[in-house]
Amino acid sequence: MPSSPIRNVLTIAGSDPSGGAGIQADLKAFSARGCYGMAVITALTAQNTRGVSAVMPLDPGFVAEQIRMVFADIRVDAVKIGMIANSGIARAVADMLRPHRGIPIVLDPVMIAKGGAALLDPEAIDALTNELLPLATLLTPNLPEAAALLGDPEACDRRIVESQAIRLTGLGPEAVLVKGGHLPGQESPDVLVVGGAVTWFEADRIPTRNTHGTGCSLSSALAAELAKGLETPEAVRLAKAWLGDAVRTSGQLSVGSGHGPVHHFHALWEVTGQS
Repeated sequence: MPSSPIRNVLTIAGSDPSGGAGIQADLKAFSARGCYGMAVITALTAQNTRGVSAVMPLDPGFVAEQIRMVFADIRVDAVKIGMIANSGIARAVADMLRPHRGIPIVLDPVMIAKGGAALLDPEAIDALTNELLPLATLLTPNLPEAAALLGDPEACDRRIVESQAIRLTGLGPEAVLVKGGHLPGQESPDVLVVGGAVTWFEADRIPTRNTHGTGCSLSSALAAELAKGLETPEAVRLAKAWLGDAVRTSGQLSVGSGHGPVHHFHALWEVTGQS
């Protein structure tokens, strides 16, 4: 492990100008989990807490050059991949990361925004599956994303969620965490499959609209914990506990009129001016 106690974590993802998701959420999560964050931008978006109005993917060659420059100068202890936008960017990212196979890679297959806008070209799913999944230490799809990667209907119960998680490991990632927040009911369970072992992480559903960027924030917290050298199950436990508190305390923020962000710095900021 590196001698420095502070790990360096790189996010490769899209930009959210409202600050709740994308690289902005990733950098906040890295900082909140005690890591130094770096960011390679794959796409610009025009969005707020109510939705996405426009997406502008960057040139794949420029994305690759951003990655090259970071690795040429800075020790990278883990990588989080979020929005890749199209197949050209997927291939460029894969080409740049293959020489660094020993570094933990968390892949969050961002496909659809909270408001329903498409964030991944449908033709890019094959490139995502064939180029990036085999590089992933941990894949973190939600239920719609897991279904899209497998070409299946969306899971509606735990049995199907677990089955899909197991099948996703067959596509190359070392481990898969399928997030069950879309399941009906008062619980929001996630299932982890790693090394053939299946572990369910139970959680109560938190009644709030402030869920913008939860997937980005969780995958980034996972990358931070893996950068510290934790085993995947322990990384999942700590990252989920942190995100649960970030969602639970999100009401301390006042950001937008739609799906607000989570409170990344709930453990660091003192709340003032409230009765």
